Amino acid sequence: MPASVPPPPEGPGPRPLVVLAGPTASGKTALAAALAGRAPVPLEVIGADARQIYRGLSAGTAKPAGAERRALPHHMIDVADPAETFDAARYAREARSCAEGIFARGAVPLVVGGSGLYLRAFVEGLFEGPGAQPGVRRRLEEEAGREGLASLHKRLSGCDPEAAAKIHPNDRRRIIRALEVFEAAGRPISSLRAEVPAGGFERPLWLGVDWPPGLHARRIEERVRAMLAGGMADEAAWLAGRGLAGKPSFEGLGYAEALEYGQGGADLEETVELICRLHRGYAKRQRTWFRRVPGILWLHPEEGIARAAEEAARAVAGYLAGFGSFAGGRRGAAG
Repeated sequence: MPASVPPPPEGPGPRPLVVLAGPTASGKTALAAALAGRAPVPLEVIGADARQIYRGLSAGTAKPAGAERRALPHHMIDVADPAETFDAARYAREARSCAEGIFARGAVPLVVGGSGLYLRAFVEGLFEGPGAQPGVRRRLEEEAGREGLASLHKRLSGCDPEAAAKIHPNDRRRIIRALEVFEAAGRPISSLRAEVPAGGFERPLWLGVDWPPGLHARRIEERVRAMLAGGMADEAAWLAGRGLAGKPSFEGLGYAEALEYGQGGADLEETVELICRLHRGYAKRQRTWFRRVPGILWLHPEEGIARAAEEAARAVAGYLAGFGSFAGGRRGAAG
């Protein structure tokens, strides 16, 4: 069932930010367009996809079509060459610059995507903390194996209860990292993170979109077949021809498999299944990440996209009610 909408801030408060997140092939682009047509204020999309940032990669990343991008302004798509290194810190800087422009036009940013690290870097600020401590990490890994992860999580609760409350007891990597930071810095990771500028988005509205597993698996297969029919193998060959097979742009889900298919090393059905398997695994990891977001409002597009968009629009209207000049009556303000 949907979670309650966060209460509006009292006083001037931070600026509004709406996030529409969900796993791959969950229909975020279509739902964003439907929401924008119903929202009480103009919206502009900031993409949060770690592959759609690259120019020249459209079929294999399922970028919004040209008509969709003309009907609803989209930002943070096609902003980097595939040969470039593009990390979450750069994404956060450029996305915040886009947000400033959106606010200047009297609109509200709608961040749409499934890259959890990009979303966290933009919304919360990217915390890097002390550098890796190989000796400390190795010792903690050994203790986790010897004493069990529950013991380390209990230890974290004692030195940093705020971080422990946000980290799942089975999340080995984050538990060990939090303890590592505490030992290296002598301070809880939660207090260090609190010092990272968040870009003024202290109270974002998180909307989540997902499907029942069976329906979602079918959507993934449809998406993969459309990618291959749309030229994904050609994009993979273009990347390989530029010597980019080892770059992050090529490591998008399925490019290696599409290249083999395009070179005649695998048939269509085999390739579809291999890429679908990758996407299903990725969707599972995304779903796990997003379900840890406090207060996320889950939408149910299997009941109809119009119904989901109406529910999202009501949530946005309620959320914006506490943001003064953003509270409504500004449709058409963005040019």
